[in-house]
Amino acid sequence: MMNLSLKKTLIRTSFLSMTCLFMLACQPKPAETKNEVEPTVNDSVIVEKETNYFPTIERFFVNEIGKQYAEAEYCVPFNKIVAVDERDSDNILVWGDFWVYNYNRSGDTLKTVSGGNHSGLLHIRQTDTGFEVIGFDQVADGSDNLKSAQQIFGDKYEAFHAIQSDEQTRERHRLEVLANYVEKHNLNISFVQDYGWPAKQILNE
Repeated sequence: MMNLSLKKTLIRTSFLSMTCLFMLACQPKPAETKNEVEPTVNDSVIVEKETNYFPTIERFFVNEIGKQYAEAEYCVPFNKIVAVDERDSDNILVWGDFWVYNYNRSGDTLKTVSGGNHSGLLHIRQTDTGFEVIGFDQVADGSDNLKSAQQIFGDKYEAFHAIQSDEQTRERHRLEVLANYVEKHNLNISFVQDYGWPAKQILNE
């Protein structure tokens, strides 16, 4: 017959063994490890491809045409497209009434410093990341203006003339473009003033 002391020892040992097994069974499973691949520099730098040529047109008039005028704080081009021919991606043709103005800021007003009209035909090429201007046939000034405009616009001349001669619509478009520019760049500006003329409120519609 097993003595009482030995029996108690065996019961205690059995209880401890079961407790250890229970505790081991309740332990959380170790998290699965995955081989994470760190992104390379090339993976993290993504060049956003331009889907249309309007930003290219804007850059061209800011960087190539606007800089020919007296320097100012802001260069804001605007245009009215007359016609396009996109059949050749290496020579996209864009006829338009193009304008560019440079402004300085005075309080809540943009004051016109310089600028002017540069209507004509842009030649644009599509690239892997977007578009680039590869040529510009510009309407001549002075006595050659009409002749060169007719040559450049061809059968589109009447449409161009109707757009260019509508000063009221063009001015409204300029104010709308300025309103978008002010909002985009978070500028606290409400008016624009051309030299010798009263200030006009920028359209915020």
